Amino acid sequence: MQRRHLAVAAGAVVVLGVALATGAQSSPATPALELSATPGQIQVVGLPCLPSALTVGMTNNGRGSVYADMELSAPRPLVLDRRMFSSWLPVGQPVSVRVGVTVPRSARPGHYTVGLSSDRARLSVPVDVLPLPPKGPGDNLLLGEQATPSSTNGSFSPCGAVDGDADGDHWSTTTGWNDGTKSVFPDNYTVTLPSAGAVARVVTATLDSAKYPAAKYGLRDFDVQAHVAGAWQTVASVRGNTSGSVTSTFPAVQADGVQIVVLDSNDHAYSRIVELEAYSS
Repeated sequence: MQRRHLAVAAGAVVVLGVALATGAQSSPATPALELSATPGQIQVVGLPCLPSALTVGMTNNGRGSVYADMELSAPRPLVLDRRMFSSWLPVGQPVSVRVGVTVPRSARPGHYTVGLSSDRARLSVPVDVLPLPPKGPGDNLLLGEQATPSSTNGSFSPCGAVDGDADGDHWSTTTGWNDGTKSVFPDNYTVTLPSAGAVARVVTATLDSAKYPAAKYGLRDFDVQAHVAGAWQTVASVRGNTSGSVTSTFPAVQADGVQIVVLDSNDHAYSRIVELEAYSS
């Protein structure tokens, strides 16, 4: 099974503190505001299900609680899912929020910067835009592409099964998909491709680890479907499965989407996919 990962530079937290007012006569409520960002540098690639993110924070090191606004800025092609972070800041208590960072598929690789500011406090976070991963023969066509499940359990991401991580030990912490309708089937996990291309092999990695063996928690009965000429076609069917990974091969079809239709799991409760991959040969 081929695995690809988007590397994120998880360096030390970047912190910058700036006193918003100085002098011996300053008010007890005058804050000394500290801005932070974790990680201190990130990498992002222009695929819809390989996003990146920062956790940005503010800490009030003054002598009284204050209300503060943090403004976030970024040049094109960077896209931030929020441009403002506002919060009440008790003394010495860090307050933080997650900020998603994405770029379009057409983004030019290069070095960019996300800027954070609050009054006179400033912080810059480096962002590297990486080239798109290869999608030729032998490459996983589904990596990072748009995933649209029929439902998703609240602690999981819809993108969790196309993020390049097929390690079952990472289940529910950093990867994987779990549907959100207990004991209700069928469940669908659909991945859309940017254009039609040959698809001849699909690898379905269901939940399988020492703690959660596939024979007890994995997918049992499911169909593999390809979206061909505007309609879904079943290209493979799996029944009574107890393995952690199932490879389905079939005559190549020109498809612009792949989906798994789950009919039952081995615990008859939830549909669980750690990673879904598709190949042209």
